[in-house]
Amino acid sequence: MPKINFDYHPQFFTATILEWKYLLKDDIYKDIIIKSLLFLKNEGSIVVYAFVIMPNHIHLIWQIQDGYKQENIQLRFLKFTAQQFKFRLMDTNDKRLNDFLVDTKDRRYQFWERNSLAIDLWTPEVFNQKLDYIHTNPLQDKWQLVEAPEDYNYSSMNFYQTGYDEFGLLSRHDD
Repeated sequence: MPKINFDYHPQFFTATILEWKYLLKDDIYKDIIIKSLLFLKNEGSIVVYAFVIMPNHIHLIWQIQDGYKQENIQLRFLKFTAQQFKFRLMDTNDKRLNDFLVDTKDRRYQFWERNSLAIDLWTPEVFNQKLDYIHTNPLQDKWQLVEAPEDYNYSSMNFYQTGYDEFGLLSRHDD
């Protein structure tokens, strides 16, 4: 398993669904995110250390690999997932598609808020702080999705407790 190379810093990455809508409440949309991350992992452009997919946003700790540009990876990830969200909503005649109509020159639909947050994690202490934040996110008062962090399926917490990665996505940061 890869060691964290702090010359090429892991990043805490957050992306939010447009206007904080709860599109990601349905597992089918969470699975689109997982599949996209798996594709990027399998092509060798990212290593994923942690994640949580909440009803309207995601948090990741990932590391862009040598030979790839952060901006390109983020753009590919957000564009692909947005296209898949749109296709899924269209295929199922889901009226929520209209919630994502926008009046811009470069697109008809928008699923992600612009300006996602990406913060370099310079030290192991900051890395661990963000890891804890990700894993406790489903427990926050606003959400209360589960009673224990390991009970939330779309999070890396169970992987850190058991070593089992049901998605085949994760690398441990402390190996």
